[in-house]
Amino acid sequence: MSAHARRLVLFDLDGTLVDSAPDLAAATNAMLAELGLAPIADDDVRRLIGRGGRELVRRVLTGALGVAPDEASADVAYRSFADHYLATLDRATRLYPGVRAGLDALHEQGHALGCVTNKPARFTEPLLRALGLDAELEVIVCGDTLPVMKPDPAPLLHAAERCATAPAHCVMVGDTLTDIAAARAAGIRAVWVSYGYSHGLDVAAAAPDATLDTLADITRAL
Repeated sequence: MSAHARRLVLFDLDGTLVDSAPDLAAATNAMLAELGLAPIADDDVRRLIGRGGRELVRRVLTGALGVAPDEASADVAYRSFADHYLATLDRATRLYPGVRAGLDALHEQGHALGCVTNKPARFTEPLLRALGLDAELEVIVCGDTLPVMKPDPAPLLHAAERCATAPAHCVMVGDTLTDIAAARAAGIRAVWVSYGYSHGLDVAAAAPDATLDTLADITRAL
């Protein structure tokens, strides 16, 4: 397939298209304050992003309490976090530098765009609207669209099916091993962006098909 043949380019959201850590950290610390627990640094929250809000809350509570929370406690904490995050999810979240240029270049070449994220729809959809991205995406698969999330390949394959595109004609762009693993399992080309929330792990060692320091260069990775 030629470099300019139409492809479906799927993007992770947090850490790939947007830096949402400031708003996630604010919601996390508002939750901790309600629970009478000490706040944590934004950078600590940044290291925990990538496996959905419930897992973020569970990890934060485990760190704060020194023991994993029971399900009831985790549910109470997550409801608090969700309420705070919904109120402020686009306050400080911004597109990463190069994202707009990259998306425009993909549109110019006629590629289809989609988003596959572990973020629940109740957060994803208003955030994409606030950032003006929703109308540019042919498919949006959220963390609760299916019974499973990345690194399971099902969300990526679901996006490909929705767009009537074979996995061999798809590309998954993400910042974590979760994204790379999902793409590999789905038989989809994996592109890693080096600037996101990689949790201190050596994602490059997973040998993605391409590595980018900015999404402005995305067309070179197709």
